[in-house]
Amino acid sequence: MLDATKTETLLEVNNIEVIYNHVILVLKGVSLSVPKGGITALMGGNGAGKTTTLKAISNLLHSERGEVTKGSIKYRGDSIAELNPSELVRRGVIQVMEGRHCFEHLTVEENLLTGSYTRRVGRGQIAQDLEMVYDYFPRLKERRKSQAGYTSGGEQQMVAIGRALMSMPEMILLDEPSMGLAPQLVEEIFQIVKSLNEKEGVTVLLAEQNTNVALRYSHYGYILESGRVVMDGPADELRENPDVKEFYLGVSEEGRKSFRDVRSYRRRKRWLS
Repeated sequence: MLDATKTETLLEVNNIEVIYNHVILVLKGVSLSVPKGGITALMGGNGAGKTTTLKAISNLLHSERGEVTKGSIKYRGDSIAELNPSELVRRGVIQVMEGRHCFEHLTVEENLLTGSYTRRVGRGQIAQDLEMVYDYFPRLKERRKSQAGYTSGGEQQMVAIGRALMSMPEMILLDEPSMGLAPQLVEEIFQIVKSLNEKEGVTVLLAEQNTNVALRYSHYGYILESGRVVMDGPADELRENPDVKEFYLGVSEEGRKSFRDVRSYRRRKRWLS
């Protein structure tokens, strides 16, 4: 278990608000911190503000006419508001977008190599790092000459994570890695993320709708609803929290709830009353 009290804080998001198109308020005072060497989960339903939070950190909001209008975002104590995404990658922060976003016309290996574009190292080092990626994703080595657009959704997710790894990041912002994948593949992807965290020391901020799997693989979690953080705490404590069990895991003291029952209980959430 990661002890956040004894660990350096890499990322500090303090009371940010995000507005799209100058009128649509999406994030309403979101604060969170990510300790070095940990996996931090950002959870909540569709539209809760998870992806917007990640894009605010990676400075990808401007491409969607969004902007941070209040608050601050600091990485290693320095404000990163004025950095463009490529400068952030050089600093060690890279986002794996929701929906994979592979270059479909390139091969798997060509996709992976694009991740090293910002690095100033020799070919030998790039080749060594590529083999490291293949060690974590042996399926990609088998498909290295295949056009990425003809690989499966799970393989494309592996390509997206592997491409990020080729930039040798200190922190990965991982957006909805389970989306559209079969449960077995979800477990495989999360096991690899856990290995990267433990063996390579990569810090992960994970946005995930699948609260169950997110809490099993993370050290600390934040739950967002309607653009606000409504609960946070160590992952093992959140898993045992009765509200989280009832509203996100579909389980209460009386047993498993149907989706209809859970939905009807949302009005009674203690943190929204």
